[in-house]
Amino acid sequence: MAPAEIILTQTGNDLSVEKHSDFQGQEYVSTDKLTLDGKECINPAWQDMQKKSTAVWSDDKTSLKITTKFPMGDGGEMTLIEIYKMDGNNMVIESSASSSYGDLSETIVYDKQ
Repeated sequence: MAPAEIILTQTGNDLSVEKHSDFQGQEYVSTDKLTLDGKECINPAWQDMQKKSTAVWSDDKTSLKITTKFPMGDGGEMTLIEIYKMDGNNMVIESSASSSYGDLSETIVYDKQ
């Protein structure tokens, strides 16, 4: 369910991540508001749940790591780690998720618009 489009908007220390996805013919748009100082930010998840995220730059400032924790229906928690970086005119997102349901990793490449 990788987003078809991601719009990143940075204003100072604030980052907005807008993801456009399609699932079973239904379009979904989610917007997360983050700060780039590593402080925990709370955003809506699904079914009235909340997710907690932190965003921090790598030491060399070439990639941004967003770590998000979601509550799961089984009472557990899923941890999603997304690393955003530029490769030429492409934005690359390396993501990994871990929960009681198992682990998943993927790399998604987007054309910069």
